[in-house]
Amino acid sequence: MKSIIQTPYILIALMILSIGYMISCTHDDEIFAPSSAKITRGNAVLLPGAAGDTSKFKLDKPHCNVMWATNYLGAAGLLTGRFNQFGMADVSDAEAISYTTTGQPLPDVDWAFYENDPTKTFFNGYVQMNTSNTGEPARDGGCSLTSLGTVPVVAGTQNLTIQNIARIKTTKVEFDPASNGYIVTLDLTWKGNLSAPLTKSIVGKLAYIPRKKVQFGTAGAYDVFGLQLKFQFNCRDFGVTSTSISDNFQIECNMNFHNK
Repeated sequence: MKSIIQTPYILIALMILSIGYMISCTHDDEIFAPSSAKITRGNAVLLPGAAGDTSKFKLDKPHCNVMWATNYLGAAGLLTGRFNQFGMADVSDAEAISYTTTGQPLPDVDWAFYENDPTKTFFNGYVQMNTSNTGEPARDGGCSLTSLGTVPVVAGTQNLTIQNIARIKTTKVEFDPASNGYIVTLDLTWKGNLSAPLTKSIVGKLAYIPRKKVQFGTAGAYDVFGLQLKFQFNCRDFGVTSTSISDNFQIECNMNFHNK
């Protein structure tokens, strides 16, 4: 008699567990996970300008980096590196040439950031693929160049030719509903080992590191802020066939700016 009385309670418990399981699976396919974090945004408007104009900002390239990472096939670790040369310019076909200079070949002014109006935010950028730096000179000057479909660095020049640069250009920036950041849709254009450059639309995430004053209270005080962009792409789309690396490449761009 006791077991018969307990049966309905067992069935009810099983039903509750089943409902809980179904609810937990409801959001598996959502792009953005729900967040309980408080989202706060200011009204900063940050624009590029010339040196000496303290109302505008300049790319602080010595304190920036563009990093990449991919899995090494057959091993547990990552292959990682950075690009030594990059910029925030919208490189036109006419400007896609080699420059005899050790400095920035083009002004880093093709960007704007509106903290509370992402429809006005945009940025363009490029990296020189042959400046990939893994810390292993034999790899950087050898198999890496072949894998990336480019040529060795020529001392005293900046190679912005179509064969050597990968370019990004934003097509949409919108609020991230799960954080204080932003969702960015961008075009990635790169030739790689193809016969001509290919453009792929990619979605990434942008974080804003708020503006602040440094060296506060001194005559040399100035303002800084940062932007961090993360995205990934499939290198096979661009003709990279090396079996030493996986399909997926992760890119992280850490850009710092100042108003000196």
